[in-house]
Amino acid sequence: MSSPNRERRMVSPEEQSSSSRSDHGVSNSKELGSDHSLSSLSSHDECFRSRYHADSSLHKMEAYLMKNQLTDVTLIAGSRQIPAHRLVLSAGSEYFAAMFTSNLRESTESEVVLQDVDGDALWMLVNYCYTGCIELREDTVETLLGTACLLQLTEVVDACCSFLMKQLHPSNCIGIRLFADAQGCQKLLEVAHNYTTEHFMDVIHNQEFLMLPAEEVAKLLASDDLNVPSEELIFQALMAWVNHDLPGRKKDISTLLSLVKLPLLSPSFIADHIETNPLFREERLCQELIMEALKYHLLPERRPMLQSARTRPRKATVGFMFAVGGMDANKGATSIEKYDLRMNTWSHVANMSGRRLQFGVAVVDGKLYVVGGRDGLKTLNTVECYDIRAKTWTLLPAMSTHRHGLGVGVLEGPLYAVGGHDGWSYLNTVERWDPQARQWSYVAPMASQRSTVGVAVLNGKLYAVGGRDGGSCLRSVECYDPHTNKWMPCAPMAKRRGGVGVGVVNGYLYALGGHDAPASNPSAARFDCVERYDPKTDTWTIVASMSTGRDAIGVCLLGDRLFAVGGYDGQHYLKLVEAYDAQSNEWQQVAPLNTGRAGACIVVIKNPYHS
Repeated sequence: MSSPNRERRMVSPEEQSSSSRSDHGVSNSKELGSDHSLSSLSSHDECFRSRYHADSSLHKMEAYLMKNQLTDVTLIAGSRQIPAHRLVLSAGSEYFAAMFTSNLRESTESEVVLQDVDGDALWMLVNYCYTGCIELREDTVETLLGTACLLQLTEVVDACCSFLMKQLHPSNCIGIRLFADAQGCQKLLEVAHNYTTEHFMDVIHNQEFLMLPAEEVAKLLASDDLNVPSEELIFQALMAWVNHDLPGRKKDISTLLSLVKLPLLSPSFIADHIETNPLFREERLCQELIMEALKYHLLPERRPMLQSARTRPRKATVGFMFAVGGMDANKGATSIEKYDLRMNTWSHVANMSGRRLQFGVAVVDGKLYVVGGRDGLKTLNTVECYDIRAKTWTLLPAMSTHRHGLGVGVLEGPLYAVGGHDGWSYLNTVERWDPQARQWSYVAPMASQRSTVGVAVLNGKLYAVGGRDGGSCLRSVECYDPHTNKWMPCAPMAKRRGGVGVGVVNGYLYALGGHDAPASNPSAARFDCVERYDPKTDTWTIVASMSTGRDAIGVCLLGDRLFAVGGYDGQHYLKLVEAYDAQSNEWQQVAPLNTGRAGACIVVIKNPYHS
C-alpha cells in the first residue's frame, strides 16, 4: 500500500486512451462535461469506469428474473404468468414506463393483466428487456411484431419489419401488407405494397388475392402502379375474383368495374368479353361504363372532352420509351437508353452499330428502324433494324436518296422518310418503305424543301412542320394524304422553327422549341415556347412553355403525356426531360437522361417485353 504522503500523478490523455484499450476492462478517464470532470479532480483523486458494468448488471437482473427473485410485478397474458422487475420493464418499454410511473392502478398492483396479448410473445419481449436479444421466426414474427407495437419496443418492431420484408412472396405479400396497415408500420406497408404492385401478375393467381374483401380489391385496382402488360389482364383478374364467390360479390361488380380503364381496352375485347356478359346487363352503372368506352372508340374526335381517370393508362401498360443516339459532348452518342415510366428511371439497353447524327427512327413491327443521317464525314442512305428481344442489328435495303436532317413517320403500316439534306442541297423528296415488299419507293414531294423538319402522324395524315429550306427557318406546315398521294398546305405556325420537335396528343399536333437562327449564327437563342395545332379549325395556339429554351428535342407520346427529351440550349447538350399534361396545360420534369444529348430520336415500344 502506497504512502499517503506520496504525490499522485495526473494521468495524461495518451495514457487514458491506452488504459481504455487495455485488457483490464477499466478506464482512468472521465467523460468531460459532467460535474466531476477531470478538471475538478485534485492531484490525489482518480476516476474508475467499468466497460462491462451495464452488461454485467443486466445479466444479474436476468438471473434474478429466472430465479423469480426481487421481482415486484407479475404480468398475466392468457394462461401465462410472467414475473418481472418494474424498473427493467420501464427502462426497456415506453408502454411499461407510462404504466408504472403514473397514477394508474397498475403502477401499484402486484399483478397486471394484459388483455388480448399473446403470452409467448410477451415472455420473449420481457426477456428482450433484460438481454437485448430476441429470436425471429417465420411462424411467430407477426404475433411478436403486433405485441412489440403495443409495448412500444421500437427496435424490435423495426427488426420484425425488416425480417418480414425479406419473406415477401406473391403468396403472402397481400397478407403482410394488410397486417402492416393494421399495425401502423408505414415502412413495411410501403415495401409490401410496392412488392404487390411489382409482382401483381403473380399475386392474382394466389389464394390471398381471391380471398380479399371488395374494398381491398378496389385499392389495388385503383393503383396506376400495377405492373401489368395490358389493361385486359386487370379485367380478367377482377372477373377471377368475382367468380370465386359470385353470389356474395355481384353487389360490388359495378364499383370495381369503374376502376378498370375500359376505354383503353380494344373494341373487340369490349364486344367479346364485356358487352355480352350477362353480369353487366343488370347493373345500370356497368352499362354506362361500357357505353363510355365504346364512345371513346367510336368518336375519336371527341376524346379531348372524354378524358377521365379511366382514360389515363397505367404506367406499366404504356410500354417503354427509347432515346436513340444523338449529338453529345463526345460529338456523337451511340448509346440507346430506355425509360420506365413506372419506375421513373433511364437505363442503358444497347449501342448503335456505328455513329449517326441527324437520322430518323421509327417503330415497325415492334422493331427499331434507324434511317439515314450522317456519320460525321458523309450523308447516309443506309437503314438498320434493331430487334429489341434478340438484341441484334440487321442491315435493310437502303433508301434511294442520302438524307440527314430528315423526319420519319409510320402511317398505316409503311414508313415515310421526309425531306432532309443530301450533303449538297435541301430536299423536298419523300420516300416510303413497304415492310411487306421490303423496298423503298418515292411518293409525291413536298411543296417546300425541309431539313431538320418535324414529322408526325395525325388523323391518318403525315405532317411536315417547320425546318430549314437553306435560306431561313420555316413557319410553314404541310400534310400528306396517302390515299390521294398529295401534300396540302396547313396554317403556318406563329414562329419560324428549325430543329423543331413535334408530337401528337388527343387529336392535336404540338410543335416544341427550335430556333429561327440563320446558318451564319448557330449560337442564336433557342425557344422554350410551344404551339398546338387543331386540324379541325386549321389554327395554331400558344400553350405552356417548357422550362428551358432548346432545339433538337426528342419528342414522343408516352401514355397520355408528351415527353420532351434532351436538346441543345446553345451551350450544352441537355439531360433534361419534361412531360406535358394537356389536361392541366403544365410541364413537369421527370428523371433526366444518363447522357446529355440533342437530336436523339425518341420512340415508344407499345408492347412491353421482358429484357
